[in-house]
Order: sequence, then C-alpha cells, then structure tokens
Amino acid sequence: MKIILLIEDSDDIRETTAEILELANYKVLTAENGKIGVEIANKTMPDLVVCDIMMPVLDGYGVLHIFSQSPNLQNIPFIFLTAKTDRSDLRKGMDMGADDYLTKPFQEIELLKAIESRLKKVENLSKSFKNTQESIEDFYQKATKHVDLNSLSVDRKVSIIKKKQIIYSEGDEPIRFFFLKSGKVKTYQTNQDGKEFITGLYNSSDFFGHISIIENTEYQDSSEALEECEIIGIPKHDFLELITRNQSVANQFIKMLANDIQEKEKQLTQIAYNSIRKRTADALIMLSKKYKNESQENFTMKISRDDLASVVGTATESLIRTLSDFKANNLIEINGSEIKILNEKKLVNLPG
Repeated sequence: MKIILLIEDSDDIRETTAEILELANYKVLTAENGKIGVEIANKTMPDLVVCDIMMPVLDGYGVLHIFSQSPNLQNIPFIFLTAKTDRSDLRKGMDMGADDYLTKPFQEIELLKAIESRLKKVENLSKSFKNTQESIEDFYQKATKHVDLNSLSVDRKVSIIKKKQIIYSEGDEPIRFFFLKSGKVKTYQTNQDGKEFITGLYNSSDFFGHISIIENTEYQDSSEALEECEIIGIPKHDFLELITRNQSVANQFIKMLANDIQEKEKQLTQIAYNSIRKRTADALIMLSKKYKNESQENFTMKISRDDLASVVGTATESLIRTLSDFKANNLIEINGSEIKILNEKKLVNLPG
C-alpha cells in the first residue's frame, strides 16, 4: 500500500482529503503544519506528499526547500495543494521542484489522477533504470532519438574481456563508460612505489567509468578484469547527449556518482582510523555482500591476496597474517585463494 503524507493546516480539508485518499486504498499520514510534516517524512519516507502552501510554523515553500536539500527526501513526488491561484505563486512552486499543483476547491478525481500520475511516473522510472541488461536496452532506445543509429549499433556490441586484462588506464581520456554484463572488475590507483589501492569493485549489472565523464576529467584510476567479463562500452558523446536531454537519466547517474564518492570516503576513513584486523573484517563482509547471490547459502569468495590487501589498504604480508589469525579463531575458512566466512556476526562486531 502506497503511503501519502498530507500536510494541511485546515482541519476540515485535512480530514476530508485524508478520507478520500483512504477510500482510494492509500495509507494516509497527516500533519497540521510544515514542521511536523517534515518530521513525519524523515521517519516514514512516504511515497508522495500533498502539501498546502499557506501554513503556520513552516509554509509549503519551506517544506519543499527542505525536501530538495535532503538526499533521502528530494526524489519523493511533491504536489502543492492551495487556494492561491496567482500565476507567480504557481511558477514559484514549479521552479522550486514541485511535481504538480492543485488549487482549492478541487474535484476528488483531480486529486486522485494527479497522485496516480506521479506514482506511476516514479514506478516506471524505477523499473527503467535498475542495473540490468534491460536498463541498457532502455538506455539505448532513448539514446537513439538523439544520436546516429549506425554509430550506436557499432559500439553496442558485447566485448569479452579476459582475466587481468586492462580496460582503461589512469590518465587516459574517457571516450566511453561501461556496463558490466557479467564478471567482476576492479578499479585502482597506483602510487609512486607501484603499490595499488583499490577504489572500486564491480559485479555484473554495475556501471563503471562514468565518474570521469560526469566530472569531465581524465580517468582518475585504472580498471582491470578480475575474471573473464562481458562488457558493453557506451560512447561518451551518446551518454552526454542523453543526460543533457533527459533529466531522469541525469538524476540516476548523479545518484550513482554520489554513492561512489560516499563509498570512497568511507573506505579512506576506515584506513585512517581502523586497525588492520577491523579493516580486513570489514572488507570481507563488504565483498561477501557484494558478490553473494541470495540463493547461495554457503558462499565462498575468490580474491587474490594482493587484491584483498589493496582493498584493506595494507601490505600483503600483513593481510596474510591477519587472515591466518581469523582462520585460527574459526572466523573464516581458507582454501587457496578462496575464503569462506564462518562467523559473520563476530567479524561485523570486531572492535576497531
């Protein structure tokens, strides 16, 4: 059941509108002013918000501004509900990012259609950009409206990349980014002594190499296949054409960029403050969650000691000693390059 947050200071309008929405099979949460509405939204993450403009404590514009600044709330559909009919008020609301605008008094069907339309749009967007092969097909269907079809079909083929093969190198000009159809890929930076620091690990259905295109810089790291991979290269020009013409696609990749940066910041913080034991435990848990399929009960990860040491941010010898200690304490099982977690709870709760 979809959750609708209704923010309205008039008791009569709030109760009547809530009743209409409940009869339409929505779960309705109500707030009598903007401040309470924001508090409820942060706790419940509603699917859509209907909000009056003229309210005490915090008006509708203030609510929308807070939503637009919050990573957790900014993508929730937002419909203004107000008695104000001045065109400048409408324009202000839409410029701030409101999805729709209904004036009071309104017909029940107007409200329900506006909500259904916005929820349907969100649902379709969510389906369209799941990191699957279907999302690539959808990506190209949209892209063909803006770029040369012949060129697109040439670059669309799946490339087979062998294990340890370099896909791109640090300092190269980014002419494309990539969709990993199958296999595993690492991205890494190399210091002056030739030591690697892994900046990202990618599994099937992940995009990679897009950060440099979005930031308009050279590749800041290199990428290498950890096993045989199937990769689709998406030309830079096609990508830029699409994100400049399609806000939905642009928003999706901005989120991906933010997630990548967040992961790197987290990784650097752990290296700076956590012990080698804690960092190794965290790395094993992270790799397990990333590569384990839901159907795999007894998952065994396969990763070289050098690559794992690069993830942890330590020397390979130090990593090997730590793994041996984990094995002696029955936290993991080791068989060559394969590692199986035996006690996930203890690894998660290992002190820093």
